[in-house]
Amino acid sequence: MIPVGVTTAVVASMLVGAIQLTSANAATAPLLSQGRPALASSTELGESPAAAAFDGNDATRWSSQWSDPQWLRVDLGSTATISQVVLQWEAAYAKAFQIQTSPDGNAWTDIYSTTTSTGGTQTLNVNGSGRYVRMYGTQRGTGYGYSLYEFKVYGTVNGTPPATDGPGWVPANPPVTGVTPSTATPPPTNPPTTHHEFQANCSVSRSNLPDDPIVFFGLPGASHSHTFMGNTTTNANTTLSSLQAGGTACITPGDKSAYWMPTLLNGDQAVQPVGRQVIYYKSGVIDYRSVRPFPAGLRFVVGSPSSTLSEFQNHPGHVEGFECGDITKQWDIPANCVAGSQLNVRFQAPSCWDGTHLDSPDHKAHMAYPVVGVCPPDHPVAVPMIEFKMAWPVSGNMANVHFSSGRGYSFHYDFYNAWDAPTLKALSDHCINGGLQCDPRGFDQYKPDRGAALNENYVLP
Repeated sequence: MIPVGVTTAVVASMLVGAIQLTSANAATAPLLSQGRPALASSTELGESPAAAAFDGNDATRWSSQWSDPQWLRVDLGSTATISQVVLQWEAAYAKAFQIQTSPDGNAWTDIYSTTTSTGGTQTLNVNGSGRYVRMYGTQRGTGYGYSLYEFKVYGTVNGTPPATDGPGWVPANPPVTGVTPSTATPPPTNPPTTHHEFQANCSVSRSNLPDDPIVFFGLPGASHSHTFMGNTTTNANTTLSSLQAGGTACITPGDKSAYWMPTLLNGDQAVQPVGRQVIYYKSGVIDYRSVRPFPAGLRFVVGSPSSTLSEFQNHPGHVEGFECGDITKQWDIPANCVAGSQLNVRFQAPSCWDGTHLDSPDHKAHMAYPVVGVCPPDHPVAVPMIEFKMAWPVSGNMANVHFSSGRGYSFHYDFYNAWDAPTLKALSDHCINGGLQCDPRGFDQYKPDRGAALNENYVLP
């Protein structure tokens, strides 16, 4: 029986043997997509991100810009046999779209297609295989964009799920277990709590060095050139112990962490940030009271040197992109910046940790982004969300300005935690958990009565 709202033309237009099912026949295979990393061609508003279609909450949604085509994809984490897809459309639905699978996020195969959809809830029985699944919309059903409350993918993971031990996995000692992600909303405060952050102000410590102790540990010269901030000893052989024994170019003596990013080049000349750069430590979850300090030795990579422009623009972490003068939200380095201005970029890191690993083979799998303000169950520990805010003294004709890793959208950065644990805890407790907008001392100028976490020398009193 064909469900209400679905015509025989819909069924006739499906590809690869797909058929339409009623809700009563829906998904007997495991749900694979909930809480998984999501990416979209665009988003309409900040409160309607790609992840909202995979959070299991019918009250949240993804919505796109008002143009064709648009797409929404989910990364299942490993190759799976896809047997069913459920789409719960908001009023802004797709009239024509395809469901597609891909092994790598680049080459796509249609497993369903229609040109006569009428929206609502569609439960599709399909036959396909891939790690990535996407809805590719080619014609909107209304004058608005595309909007999905939920995009559910059911199937069976092929072979053994990805290992969480062995080469590349660095266990935390001790691990943090038994954590349930907080779904609470903090009670209102008077005056209202609008920020939950403190700053790390760190200068360049080593420049134009082709090392990367996370991606290419023990292999000096193996990487593209990096600009290092914070710890003054960072090199290809860096370990937690070497960082803890090193110095720091951060204003806070207790921050011996290493921060690095691809070197900016104007032609073949390196351009280094001048003075201390701002690295925010924020809450990435709604319940800022649940954020815990980083464990010693945690490290990860944010973004990728192989990103496409679309992947950079729609990264799960909030991206302000590039700015200079009055130009904002550019996803590549602008062609021209007004003379005397600076090139700026802002980019946010994941803030949910699996609690058991300090690193992973891809230097990302042990971390995850919150899903609509809540950490996913497999990464339940909320930690500070790092946000780079970098500025380079370059302006005018920017045609020859690029990163050592490539175009502007190849921008990425690395973090290796070596904070003095009591100092990081004091700043996290006072500023993030306390709902303050702090400077590196842990002082909020808008709420001076709350005091500071550190003294005038940026150390614990």
